[in-house]
Order: sequence, then C-alpha cells, then structure tokens
Amino acid sequence: MEQERTYVCIDLKSFYASVECVARGLDPMVARLVVADPDRSVTTICLAVSPALKALGVRNRCRLFEVPETIDFIVAKPRMRAYMQVSADIYGVYLRYVSPDDIHPYSIDECFIDATAYLGLYDMTAREFASALRDAVRAETGIPATVGIGPNLFLAKVALDISAKHADDGIGELDARRFREQIWPHRPITDIWNIGPGIARRLASYRVYDLGGITEMSPAVLYREFGVNAEYLIDHAWGLEPCTIAEIKAYRPSSTSLMNGQVLPCGYSFDDGLMVLREMCDDTVLDLVEKHLVTDHISLQVMYQRERVAASGVPGEEAAAAEGGEWFENGHGLRRVGGSGSGHGGGGRRIAERTNSFAKLFPLVEALYRETVDPMRLIRKINIGFGNLVDEDFATLDLFADVEAEARERRRQEAVLAVKGKFGKNALVKGTSLKEHAMGRERNLLVGGHRG
Repeated sequence: MEQERTYVCIDLKSFYASVECVARGLDPMVARLVVADPDRSVTTICLAVSPALKALGVRNRCRLFEVPETIDFIVAKPRMRAYMQVSADIYGVYLRYVSPDDIHPYSIDECFIDATAYLGLYDMTAREFASALRDAVRAETGIPATVGIGPNLFLAKVALDISAKHADDGIGELDARRFREQIWPHRPITDIWNIGPGIARRLASYRVYDLGGITEMSPAVLYREFGVNAEYLIDHAWGLEPCTIAEIKAYRPSSTSLMNGQVLPCGYSFDDGLMVLREMCDDTVLDLVEKHLVTDHISLQVMYQRERVAASGVPGEEAAAAEGGEWFENGHGLRRVGGSGSGHGGGGRRIAERTNSFAKLFPLVEALYRETVDPMRLIRKINIGFGNLVDEDFATLDLFADVEAEARERRRQEAVLAVKGKFGKNALVKGTSLKEHAMGRERNLLVGGHRG
C-alpha cells in the first residue's frame, strides 16, 4: 500500500509589501505600506498591501485613492527585480531542507513542497517541519509566511487559503475529516482554489453555494453543465487530488506557444495600434530565434476602449442611441463606442510554413490585424501569439525562397540578440520605436509590467 503523502504549501505574506518593509528596516507585520506606482495616477492598483493595513480594512489590490486619507502609510514603487531576487533567496533556503525534485514553485511568492520523505529524516511532525521552514525564511530574509498542510496538493492549498488565516500560528492543517467539517460548509465558494465567480454563478443556478452542495449534486448534471471540468469539481468537493509534484515536473505539453501582451496607456488609434503590434511582433520573433523555435500558427486579440464618449452634436447620434451606443469623430471617421458591439477583435489562423522569420510573419500578422480589427474604435490592449512551436530543425523548406535574403535576416536577428544581451534591450531599437506613441523602449524597462 502506497504511503500517504504530506504536502506543505507556503505563502509569503503580502510578499512585495514585506520586501519593501524589510528594505526600510521595518517589521512587515507592523508597518503600514502599499506597493504602487503613484506616477501612474491615483487610480493605479496597489500590487500589495501590508498585513497591518489589511487589519485596518484596506483590501488587497485596491486602487491607491481607495486607501483612507485618515491612515498614515508609505507608498513604495514596485521593484520587480528585487522581488525576484528575494524569491530566489527564499528558494535557496528551501533547498537546504529538501531536494528541488520535491519543490513546485506555484508563483513568485508561493510554492508546494512534498514533505513525505523528510518528516522521518528530520524526525519531525508535519507542523514542526512547516514551522522550521517558515522560521528559517523569516530569520534569513525577514519575510513572514503562512503555511497549509494536507495529504494532497489541493488540501494543502485550501488549508493555506482558508484554515491558516484563522490559526493563531499561521499554519493550517487539513485531513479528510477536517475538510468535511470545516470546508464543506465554507462560503463564499470562491475562496476555494480554482473556483471563480463564473463557476460560482453557474452553481448558484442550482442553489449550490458550497463544496458540500456539490457532493449532493448529480454527476450527470455537473458534466452537462461543466463538461470535462466537472471531474475537477467532483474530486475537489470530496477533497481528492491525484496529481503529484513528480507528475507536474514530468508533464510535457503536446504543443507550446509564445504569447506577448501589451496594455496601452490610453485609447490608441488603428494606425498607432499597428505600430505597437509591429514592435511586439519583432520582440516575439526574436524570442523564437533565441529559443531556436519555429511556428505555423498566429493569433491576435485586441481589446477596445470601453469608456463611453460624449456625442453631443455629432452626426449619427440617433442611430447610436438606437444601437445602444454613442458616436464620436476620431480622425478616421465616425466611431461608435459602447452598445451591443463586441469589445474585442482579432482571431487566429494557420500559416503555410513553419518559420521564425520576421519578414514572413509580420505581413501575416498585419493582414490578420487589418481584417479583424475595427479601424473606427480605440484600442486599449493587444495580445499576439505564435503557436504549434517546434524546433527550427523542422522549419519548412521552400524551393522558391530567397536563401541569401533569409540568411541575411538570420544574421541580423542574431546580431540584434547579441547586442541586446550584452548592453540591454534598449541598446538597439528600430526607428518606429522613437515615434510618439511607440511602447517598445518603455516596455523594455519593465519587469512583470512594472519598472524593475
């Protein structure tokens, strides 16, 4: 009979805020600090809020202006490279206790550890082992943490998210019995890992509001409503999770892709959006070349600006009202905002050859953009993707291709990568990146969407 496993899930409390507190010589559990970039405006999102501010009712991921003016607090600009370095240092602490084969980093501030083999090795209970890891992290980095313990990954995660919050020592522990007693009746159900508002609404239509309710539903109804995802709901409702860390590490996807997304600082016109798209395509193609990959599938998604614009005095106002939207002039003609129109454009398509040539890929991406994006609407977000990636040894050979031109492009791409790798991404940029609404140079300074 296989030994029951013990998993530990460790979360670094308000990680970005804690790093900033420690850097200032402050206690993360006492200092009142938010991580946000005030230069972006008071509506910017706070990436992290210290535990002391949370205790005063300030919610995580709030807008900066939502922090009450009556509270004295520090605003720290995000420093993503610093957070990545501290996260790496903490990972190094874990490695002194366990093998990397038994660690699964879930995010920059959270990880799972299979503690099964180490409890006997260190002659510790699961709670003692979890406490030892947490204390070592706090002693060496100053970062506080909470811990969940369970016999599988799901129960360890739920113990962290729900049980640890109510534990005096910050360590939550669940087994099958405690899961049924404490978690089955827990509401809201969205507190449960991997159950979002959409799933919760669909369950509510059956008058099911907690995991206990799911266990009483007919599996046939769940499969009809959720398809194959019903299997996860049923397993988790019963506290089951067959996947192990070893299986996660052994997993290899049948296909891979590269994605690149850009949130624009304001509504961009069709032409300015195309300029940013060109920069993004150039960067992503360089990633393909650096990784020695080729693609035969392109995808594009464009999100339009959602704000309504006053239309007083603009021709077509009556037609706009009839369609539930408003019209204004944006230099390309009359444009409708709001109403029943789709909030996004774009699509995907298979291309005739596998390639990582910008000269071949960008015209196809541009054609997709021109065919699927509304030129009368302002753009706030652009995502592009290259899919079905394989090693460039499998690139499609074309008897009619200009071999010398392709060789020159490849040498140019490799030279650009060499310069950027040695001197930084902004050491070499195209002329279009110097235009007023270009985003490439600013994006090259960001880590995780924020200044490093």
